[in-house]
Amino acid sequence: MLNQDSLSQLKGLKTQMEAEKERADAVVKGTQSRYGFAVLDDGREIFIPPDEMLKAFPDDRVRVCIRPTKDNKTIADIEKLLDSPLGDFTGRCVRKGKAVFVEPDLPQLSRWLFIPPHARNGVKEGDYIRCAILRHPIRDGKPQAKVLSVIGDEDTPGIENLYSMSKYHLSSDWSAPSKKELEQCLQQRPLETERRRDLTDLEFVSVDAAKTQDIDDALYAEISADGWTLFVAIADPTAYIGADSGLHRDVAARGTSVYFHGDVLPMLPEELSQDTCALSEGADRPALVCKVAVSDSGQVGDFEFIEATVRSRAKLSYYAVDRYLNGQYDELMSHATPLEALYQVYRALRAHREEHGLVMEDRQEYRWIMGEDKQIDSIEPYQKLLSQRLVEECMVAANRCAARFLSEHKASGPFVGHRGFRADRLDEIRKFLEMHTPALAGENPETLEGYRNIIRGLSDPAHDLPLRPMVNRLMSRAELGCEPALHMGMALESYTNCTSPLRKYMDFLVHLQIKSALHGDPATQVTRDILDTLSERIAISRSATLEAERWLASKYLARLRAAGEAVTFKGKVIHVNSSGFNLRLTDSGLEGFVDLRKDPEKFSYDKWTASLTSTTRRFQLEQSVEVSYLGADPAAQYQAKFALVEGCG
Repeated sequence: MLNQDSLSQLKGLKTQMEAEKERADAVVKGTQSRYGFAVLDDGREIFIPPDEMLKAFPDDRVRVCIRPTKDNKTIADIEKLLDSPLGDFTGRCVRKGKAVFVEPDLPQLSRWLFIPPHARNGVKEGDYIRCAILRHPIRDGKPQAKVLSVIGDEDTPGIENLYSMSKYHLSSDWSAPSKKELEQCLQQRPLETERRRDLTDLEFVSVDAAKTQDIDDALYAEISADGWTLFVAIADPTAYIGADSGLHRDVAARGTSVYFHGDVLPMLPEELSQDTCALSEGADRPALVCKVAVSDSGQVGDFEFIEATVRSRAKLSYYAVDRYLNGQYDELMSHATPLEALYQVYRALRAHREEHGLVMEDRQEYRWIMGEDKQIDSIEPYQKLLSQRLVEECMVAANRCAARFLSEHKASGPFVGHRGFRADRLDEIRKFLEMHTPALAGENPETLEGYRNIIRGLSDPAHDLPLRPMVNRLMSRAELGCEPALHMGMALESYTNCTSPLRKYMDFLVHLQIKSALHGDPATQVTRDILDTLSERIAISRSATLEAERWLASKYLARLRAAGEAVTFKGKVIHVNSSGFNLRLTDSGLEGFVDLRKDPEKFSYDKWTASLTSTTRRFQLEQSVEVSYLGADPAAQYQAKFALVEGCG
């Protein structure tokens, strides 16, 4: 038995050891394995062992005790939960014996969560579900979840879209205040205001997909003394939705219409986007019209924006107009005059952009034919139609005018900028040019002229290597901004988007800015925070549609494989990295990845030639390959996995 002195010494030693421990607040960082890391406020990352990770979720804010181990390493013990931001989430119901769990669809969280009987809400094994945390694991490492709703199972038509909508919090419902406000909006009479100019005598026509209902533009052109006058009528939802309204805030929160295969989540209530505001055939509608002079050489000249009333004479489909322009469709003869003028405007605008700007090369397009079960029946390749190019060129002209208008009126955007090559890769592009095209090495990649000359030079098909695709990894992405900025990708001094206000909040904002200037009112302030939020919403919507598309594609490829219709596929390499390469299938346009890390041969990656080389094989951009389909990984947004057919390369 220890005497009093010994007990006192032990107590002192324990106190000393406790004092030597460091305590700090941290955020839990999960991994694909069972362990994690505590990210301290000072930036340090301390290892959290598996047993301790059971007490927390990724992104939890916790109090940790940092202590040394016997092997002189440092670990963090979780002592207290400060905050857990994990809200509702999606996943799939799984069963082990009689116990029911949810497998969360969350990054860095690979553990199943128990669902007690009273919280199952009728769920069955295999269901896709939306859940919330019922019991946090901080005390004993045993979390529980409750089922909020059942989204469907593998056989639910459109489950890919429904699940992606739920996972990324994309809603088709409108709040009660917005619905009430919508009723008031629909009672407005914007055509009766004195500000609107009556342009119903002009023979506007819309050219769009046959099934389109949210028609947001119509076109008209007439010959002028030195070229043409082009009129681009754009639907005007801002005539109904006030800048300070709750409905406007809901529209801003959505940011964009989201188009899935077989489903659409509109940015505006359908009463507005498909009826009251749509430039429907034969209906008088409020519009913001861009009237622009186009010279014989295709130069965009003087322009004005007009608040107007327009009446579309016809809703024409892309296919009908394309057949007419190719001399195969006589039924559109009643619209021959405006169509012929629009075609001549298109040819002039296109020729001018090809000579003085940059025009993206058309790549092979593919059309998904969907069945009643909302699965892919087949995929058909097709070429972009002449009528589609015509509409696009007119939209580009109007967007250029909108950017100039915002600049001239000192509006705070929004603008679309494209920096061309990434600022941190300028030295790399210069070295690349010296290696492959010395004649271009003297061009300045930071100027419009230099960038244009470089891209044109790299696009020369006479090169042995596919130089233009090889520099894609050095490119920046387009960005939204409050100030006019160069758009290198189009070789323009400034650019914005204004022609789709029924579908895109950015265009809606541009309309508010233009109309404020026309009225002489203070411009609506567009802040960096507004644009950052909008960019985030657009990115989320893209992730949702991408995941749904990949999921659908994985089922389609698996069905072809199971039926023996396509055991192997032909494709082309579209991106190369040190792990393998991405490819695009020739017949369907579907994309996937070939992982070469487990190949018996070792491959060396060369960024200067965008290639992977072993002792016997070489893979580079644009190379044709033959592959077999392996499957898709739900944890990686259903990215398709392929394997090389033996002897390929």
